[in-house]
Formats: sequence, C-alpha cells, structure tokens
Amino acid sequence: MHMADLGGYRLHYKVEGPKDGTPVVFANSLGTDLRMWDPIMPLLPQGLRILRYDKRGHGLSDTPDGRWSMGNLVHDVERLMDLNGFKDAIFVGLSIGGMIAQGLAAKRLDLVRAMVLSNTAAKIGTREMWADRIKTVEEGGLEAALDGTMQRWFSAKFRDTIEYTGWQNFHLRTPVRGWTGCAGAISGTDFISATSGLRLPTLGIAGSEDGSTPPDLVRETLDLIPGSQFHLIRGAGHLPCIENPEEYARVLCDFFASQGVS
Repeated sequence: MHMADLGGYRLHYKVEGPKDGTPVVFANSLGTDLRMWDPIMPLLPQGLRILRYDKRGHGLSDTPDGRWSMGNLVHDVERLMDLNGFKDAIFVGLSIGGMIAQGLAAKRLDLVRAMVLSNTAAKIGTREMWADRIKTVEEGGLEAALDGTMQRWFSAKFRDTIEYTGWQNFHLRTPVRGWTGCAGAISGTDFISATSGLRLPTLGIAGSEDGSTPPDLVRETLDLIPGSQFHLIRGAGHLPCIENPEEYARVLCDFFASQGVS
C-alpha cells in the first residue's frame, strides 16, 4: 500500500510496471476507486509504468475538509505525478477522471503527452442537476440515488448479471462526503474554453448505453480538439472498462501503439 502525504491529507495510490516503462496514469469515475480498472489491467502491454490512485474522499484516501473544486482534484494528481516522477505520460480518465485529464493537460502539458477521454465531457450536467443529486445523497446516502445511478451507468443486459451486484456494492462503499465533494467539483466545471485550446493526441471512448455522458456529449468534447479520435463501444454504459474490458483494452492498446508504445 502506498500513501502520499500532500500536506494535511493523504492519497492512496498504486504504481505497477518497470521503472523505465512508458508512464500511464488512470483516473477513475465518481463513486469508484482505483479497482475500477482491475478488469483491463491484465490485458495491457507489460512495458507500461502505471499509476492508479483513489481521489480524495474515495477508496483508502483521506477526505479533506471544506469545499473542493476541480482545481483541487487536478492539483492532487499533479502532485502525485511529480512525487512519483511521472512526466510525459499518457493520461486515461473516465468521467470525472476525464475532466481531471483535461484540466491537467491545460495546466501542465509537460506531464501529459496524450490523453484518453472516456465517457466524459468538458462540461457534465448543470449546477441545478448536481445540486439535486447532492441533496439526495446528503439526506439519504448513496442508497437513495442508487437505482438512478445504476441505470445511467450500466446497460440493462449487464444489470441482469451476477457481476452487477458486486459493482453495485462497490459503488455503495464510497463515503458520502467523498461523493458529494467530488460531485460539487463537477457541478462547477466548464472546460469548454480550456479544452478547445488543447493540441495533443487524444482518444475519446463512449458507451452506446451511457446515460451519464451519452456518445453525442463525448463527441462534442472531442470535436474541440483537432485530430482527436473517437471509438464507440456498443452495448456498454458509462463504465465500459467493466462491461467490456476486452474491447476497452484493445482500443487503449491501439492508441498506445499509435503513441509508440509496443
């Protein structure tokens, strides 16, 4: 177990792969922790130096006091990458992780050479929508919002599988304060202007059954970045790395190869 002391709070992270491997950072969604990426890890090239981490308020990381902005979340991973010598990395971010990727690329292009924006957007939802969801979770816990979240996150077919129950329970383990803090950060984020100024290799991934960030929303963000690529995973929802890890990993490997990773 690795914990990074960021001054008053600690983040849990995991580094895997050879020290001289191509640096790749994975940032997961709201209401999950670094284990979200477990299904695809065995399917990736062996020569990668991979950094995964739990956002503040998630997994084994601390939950700092006060309100959090997207700038705070970007700064967290910026410090974590500096601490572990991750520069010129490929950054894979899903949902809020994709927003963090956009913010970091706009701020520290020396840290990000290419990025994968998975099931995300430059702006997700409205302040009013997020305020309603935050109120629901504050008053009734994540259980109060579970049905709606799971319907947006997973396809109907996947919700009929045995595995679905485990991922449902996985989401419910998120601390309420961690969820609401990061949800508040999403609600105040609009990266349309910042992302439109980015010029780096970018792959966008969407799920055809995604009710949180539908394919058209993902495409709109990719259209802001000249030369970006887009891939649709049919039959999958908001977390295609869970529903279809084989196709998700194959798409990542193809993109990595285009960046000179064997």
